[in-house]
Amino acid sequence: MLDRRIKFRHIQAFVEIVRQRSLKGAAEKLLLTQPAISRTLAELEEIAGVPLMARGRGGVSLTPPGEVLLSYARMSLAALEQGFRGLDRAGLGAPRQLRIGALPSVAARLMPEVAARLSAMDADLQLTIADGAHDQLIEALKAASLDVVIGRLGPPETMKGLSFTQLYLEEVAMVVRPGHPLLATPDLRLIVDWPVIYPPPQAAIRPMVERLLIAEGVAEPGRRIETVSGAFARVHVLRSDAVWIISAGVVAGDVAEGRLARWPVPTTGTEGPVGLMARTDDAPRRERQLLDLAIAGALETLALG
Repeated sequence: MLDRRIKFRHIQAFVEIVRQRSLKGAAEKLLLTQPAISRTLAELEEIAGVPLMARGRGGVSLTPPGEVLLSYARMSLAALEQGFRGLDRAGLGAPRQLRIGALPSVAARLMPEVAARLSAMDADLQLTIADGAHDQLIEALKAASLDVVIGRLGPPETMKGLSFTQLYLEEVAMVVRPGHPLLATPDLRLIVDWPVIYPPPQAAIRPMVERLLIAEGVAEPGRRIETVSGAFARVHVLRSDAVWIISAGVVAGDVAEGRLARWPVPTTGTEGPVGLMARTDDAPRRERQLLDLAIAGALETLALG
């Protein structure tokens, strides 16, 4: 039987501390003082009878019992939010909504076709598309701020409580401005002589890029800018001699239309699955069925999969 002492504020604070990785960050997010959120966590640990978090100089980390509780706490918050959304739709006639998180390669390549198909199937569907880094979108999905995320499969530890349906494989590309001297010499070892736009640690393609360089005996570029900003990278590449290492889908349109050129070096081994991620506890909805149909049609049109 559920302990009557457990309140909503305990679960909300616990999940937010994990999300922010600190008591201070969680307190600011929930508009509380740090002592107040510390007391709330202490109350929850007293009710649980075990420590749920370990405090250290680097912030807080989950204990094994905390790991167990976290997945259920997230599901509880997500279920409650869904319940209130259902009340809104039933009582106020709220419009149908679908909130999709898309990694940059998906937003640039797949989503325009998917959006067009969704509009044709249901003109009243309110579609929200958010792009960003993998970890940001996954956190938003787990917090029920997004309904689904489409992107590369992340590390196993980030996928707890989520399902993954593979859609297609995507490789890493290296692109430069048209007329770049490297286009005449497809030798990956030369990359160390040029500035590079490099995926940051949180980028889903970072491990693939690191493995490629190791396999080819190439040192990690010293002159590099780490970013996931496609807007910045496009402008910077055109104005400089930089090599941009990025998922092929992000620049497929630029390469096809001649705005950027792909450096023809082999990138074998960088292929990774791109798929649709959803919460395992999410109830089936008509909007999700429409999305599945739109994605299937888009994959056929774009010759992916």
